[in-house]
Amino acid sequence: MPAAERQQYIQMLREFPEQFAALVRPFTDEQLECRVAEGEWSIRQIVHHVADSHMNANNRFRLPLTEDNPPLPGYDQDKYALQPDYALPLEISLSILPGLHARWVALLESLTEEQWNRTAVHGEWGQVTVEEVARRYAGHGINHINQINTIRAKHGF
Repeated sequence: MPAAERQQYIQMLREFPEQFAALVRPFTDEQLECRVAEGEWSIRQIVHHVADSHMNANNRFRLPLTEDNPPLPGYDQDKYALQPDYALPLEISLSILPGLHARWVALLESLTEEQWNRTAVHGEWGQVTVEEVARRYAGHGINHINQINTIRAKHGF
């Protein structure tokens, strides 16, 4: 992949924590419980999910850099979203993201071509490269910003 495209993913990962926090911090507790539909995640659950997902992603970046074609651990994100800590204030999860993303950016900016192409195996995605993981998580943040904006539009705030 061209270096410019990699830099785009890195920039998205760099900017995400601030963009995400700016989007969700102004919401009231009532707004944080809004969903696009019954059975879907609330905004509060989405925020906590992003922190959990991105903490899991840390291993998905690092394992292929330190092991040969390792399995990437999965988890049941829907069961995570039902745990009691998903009712906590947003700031607890929002505080995790800046440091984690700063480390990702520093790591990704240091990778060689060979490191970008190292592989791992994910239960759902199949074999992926470090580059593919970076692309997926850059998009993951944007997808959840879009999901929250869909909820906002539905509920008119």
